[in-house]
Amino acid sequence: MNSNSAFKALADPTRREILAMLRNGEMTAGALAGRFDMTKPSMSHHFAVLRDAGLVTSRREGQQIWYGLNTTVVQDLTAWAMDLLKDNRHPKGKRS
Repeated sequence: MNSNSAFKALADPTRREILAMLRNGEMTAGALAGRFDMTKPSMSHHFAVLRDAGLVTSRREGQQIWYGLNTTVVQDLTAWAMDLLKDNRHPKGKRS
């Protein structure tokens, strides 16, 4: 997992919304894009950033591209963030 690219991907509200939409399962690029008022090249860029960060998977089925949430990477990021928060709650030498 490249956390820098993952955090860059998560920094954008459109990409966070795409991830939220994929929580319930795979969706086609067209169905995802239909929910946003932006050009196809802009949507393609968002999909590429999410793919490059490993946050989504993609597969081609005929003319359609299906996107899905890569739960492994999302779980890794969540675990990393939780560890970071856990470490910050206890000053050095004062952990319980």
